[in-house]
Amino acid sequence: MKQLTPLQLLLQQGAAVLMLAGAAVFLLFPLWGTVLFTLGAVVFVPLQMLQRYEGQSFIIRRLRRQQLLGGVAFLCTACCMIMQVGDFGFARRNEWVVCLTVACILQLYTAFRIPAELKKE
Repeated sequence: MKQLTPLQLLLQQGAAVLMLAGAAVFLLFPLWGTVLFTLGAVVFVPLQMLQRYEGQSFIIRRLRRQQLLGGVAFLCTACCMIMQVGDFGFARRNEWVVCLTVACILQLYTAFRIPAELKKE
């Protein structure tokens, strides 16, 4: 796996904290929670896409695709939050919670499986 530079890694970790804070703040202040989560997702996902796998392992490639799908689900979560706060579109209730749950499960699963597979390789 291509590793991120220390600055990129710091930005990615900060974006992850922003997403966590945004999801928590959304319960009390929906507008601010949406802004925080969206900013975090817009920074986190492209930085995650920069980590490329250039090997031949089919398992790691599949896990990497799942990880990228989780990133897309984070962006969908931000869109659903925006729709709920703006009261437009199809996501006017708490659909963002479903997207966030899917994204977190995929990210958590791949966060443990990819390093394990890289050790085997």
